Amino acid sequence: MRKEEKSQLIDTLTEQLSNYNNIYITDISDLNVEVTSKLRRLCFKKDVKLIVVKNTLLRKAMERTDKDFSALYGSLKGATSIMLSEVNNEPAKLIKEFRKTSAKPILKGAYVEEMSFIGDQNLDALVSIKSKNELIADIILALKSPAINVVSALQSGGHKLSGVLKTLSER
Repeated sequence: MRKEEKSQLIDTLTEQLSNYNNIYITDISDLNVEVTSKLRRLCFKKDVKLIVVKNTLLRKAMERTDKDFSALYGSLKGATSIMLSEVNNEPAKLIKEFRKTSAKPILKGAYVEEMSFIGDQNLDALVSIKSKNELIADIILALKSPAINVVSALQSGGHKLSGVLKTLSER
């Protein structure tokens, strides 16, 4: 690969790393063509971008962004691919789902919403992180709940009051 091609590839990677807040570094080596194709199709379905990269080029691209990827530099060894997603826990769910039929992908590290996670042991924690839409739904439900309780209390109180008035008027 010529120097110009490497420079262009680094620029492209830098732009992609800057555009996504959720970056997962994985190892998909030793997967045969059929299994790799299944993984790529699943990534496409879930809106996760899967890119196989060279470690040195990825590190240079990481250094050029305004994000702090320094905690992930140690995980840039061996075969590396990155998963980019708009939804913070989608790649983790995808990896966990795909591992039901295959031993890989292995999570080497992740950068999720300005936090770094190193190692495959963090996969369950990453799966349980709530997405932005899930958090918004929880907040709306929390805000809506007291209002529902007040309305139902007023409605039930109204029925009691009308019952008391009806009983008094009959006497």
